[in-house]
Amino acid sequence: MVRGLADESPGDGILELRSAVDTIRERTLMTAEQIDRIIGRLAHQILEPEDAQSGVVLIGIRRGGEQLARRLSLKIEEISGARPGLGFLNINLYRDDDVARVLPESEIHEDLSGKLVIVVDDVLFTGRTVRSALDAVTDLGRPRAIRLAVLVDRGLRELPVQADYVGRTIPTSRREHIEVRLAKTYADDDRVVIRSDPDAGA
Repeated sequence: MVRGLADESPGDGILELRSAVDTIRERTLMTAEQIDRIIGRLAHQILEPEDAQSGVVLIGIRRGGEQLARRLSLKIEEISGARPGLGFLNINLYRDDDVARVLPESEIHEDLSGKLVIVVDDVLFTGRTVRSALDAVTDLGRPRAIRLAVLVDRGLRELPVQADYVGRTIPTSRREHIEVRLAKTYADDDRVVIRSDPDAGA
């Protein structure tokens, strides 16, 4: 028996439409291989300036910048033969947007005074997280310079903050969300994904 349109349940078409919309709403921007190549490029760029030959400390902003800082540290050691200092920063106390997040405490065991500090985050958005990180770093010491490395710059800045090292610039709207899935070392399921939320900003 041939199934005609009259035999189809109205709900079937709705489910298929929802599935298609969900597929459109999420797409992969970077694969694991692309991310790894970008991390390698960022590591080379960080090492390029003359003042980056010694005294480099990577500070990953928790949580987004933790794994990226670890991966950059490994790449820099692979390139230069010397592992940079590595720490992780909890910027909750410095936030000004009333966003409560449960994060591990900061882990910074090096004196930052006189060092070249590279603040590391996965996504640069409004600039407020970076501004908080800069306040925290300067409270911990007086570095000779502070620079910013990010995997993705999605624009929509609210503060005059720009990254020194950018993996990829991806213009977005406020209805979109970028998710970075990154392991401590290379993993096949590393991804950068963008999702659209039609209700955001409404």
